[in-house]
Amino acid sequence: MKYRTDLAVESKELFERENHTLEDKDGIVTEEIDYGEGIKAVRIRITSPAGEFKLEKPMGNYITIEADGIIEEEEGVREKAEHALAEELKRLIKFHYNLKVLVAGLGNSEVTPDALGPAAASKVKVTRHLFILFEADGDDEMSNVSCIVPGVTATTGMETADIIRKAAELTAPEVIIVIDSLAARDIRRVSTTIQITDTGISPGAGMGNTRTGINSQTTGAQVIAIGVPTVIDASTIIRDALADNMENAWEIDDYLDNYETQMIVTSTDIDMIIREFSDIIAGGINKTLHPGIYS
Repeated sequence: MKYRTDLAVESKELFERENHTLEDKDGIVTEEIDYGEGIKAVRIRITSPAGEFKLEKPMGNYITIEADGIIEEEEGVREKAEHALAEELKRLIKFHYNLKVLVAGLGNSEVTPDALGPAAASKVKVTRHLFILFEADGDDEMSNVSCIVPGVTATTGMETADIIRKAAELTAPEVIIVIDSLAARDIRRVSTTIQITDTGISPGAGMGNTRTGINSQTTGAQVIAIGVPTVIDASTIIRDALADNMENAWEIDDYLDNYETQMIVTSTDIDMIIREFSDIIAGGINKTLHPGIYS
């Protein structure tokens, strides 16, 4: 059976479940970092074509931040998750005097599970106009940051990658940060997980609706993608529920594989998930790009 997921950590778990434990020699390097108070980061680095084949993802870095208690509003958890996100971003984006960054909030703001990108982008501190106003080449405290919310192809008639590429031609960023909603295989990750990767993103890939990729090849800049799983394939939940309880589970599996209508589900508290995680993502980005303003 084929599970849908955008998360590298889940791809690794699925491969290990069906095959064997992955090691450095397989082109997969894994490291775990404990930030305390239930916050941890799992860093997965794909280092070879063999690793690409096993996880079905391009070579590069994939960082998964796992934080329980955000939606429950446990004291200090949101701030700790924001700190962890900023620390992981700083490993991928080195602040300097002339740093220029374009932030792109992907998704549809009218559809709540897909609204993470626009919501987070609206909270990022934009500064490019200040650099233009004061004719400044750079700054010791903040980056030259521009922002775009390109919408989705169904409402714009244009490929999101094409819009971002044109915006990049105008702003000449060194780094493009794209923020998007993701799909998970495990429902428990819908309200606990943030993924960061330096390999870019293919909008809609987790749901089988892949658009033109947004990466260094298509944009001419380093692309950092940040995402939170907000949806899961309904058939995944059904398969998990039946796997250990039905003698004819494989018949059910065949039915789901051949069922033409695909159903995607989300959490009942998706509004809160979008609000909380967009705050965390924007906060982490602001701390990374504007270290003299956000400490």
